[in-house]
Amino acid sequence: MKLNELLLERSGNKCELCQAAATLNVYEVPPQSYADQDNCIMVCEQCQLQIEKKAELDSNHWRCLTESMWSEIPGVQIVSWRMLNRLKQESWAMDNLDMIYLNDEALTWAKATGDHDNDAAVELHRDSNGAVLQNGDTIVLTKSLDVKGTTLNAKMGTVVKNIRLVEDNTEQIEGKIEGQLIVILTKYVRKQNA
Repeated sequence: MKLNELLLERSGNKCELCQAAATLNVYEVPPQSYADQDNCIMVCEQCQLQIEKKAELDSNHWRCLTESMWSEIPGVQIVSWRMLNRLKQESWAMDNLDMIYLNDEALTWAKATGDHDNDAAVELHRDSNGAVLQNGDTIVLTKSLDVKGTTLNAKMGTVVKNIRLVEDNTEQIEGKIEGQLIVILTKYVRKQNA
């Protein structure tokens, strides 16, 4: 049986953290040298995006940890411990941290990434009004921009469809203007609502 099938069977086709019966993905709990049933878990997209800091942490969503932290599956225990630490400003999370038990080996694994030290703040791409930008969004330029290295002048009010986020810089996005792919600073754009 493939790992994916084993994990789906073990989880009962539900997220092993929040029990959602949504689309599930295999999450390989880092760090690891090989994937197996102990260090991989089935998670829903909402859990995965927040674990990987690609979405803002929703403390109400993570109240599910009150149940999942008692799982006998090592990967679920590790992720539960890490997420509770990221939410430790919440009294319920701190209470659960006081109760959760990890043996020495599991605690070493849980601390290995340093992810538990990071607070709930997630760096997101935001437009000039503070709205969160995502890949595929449509934006409007709020300022006329001269494009370096070209004679192109992107006028204020220009609509740019299907933008891409620059992964390592939350102040930049990429988009095509007049068929040319350019980097645009997020402070000069406004997200266009559908």
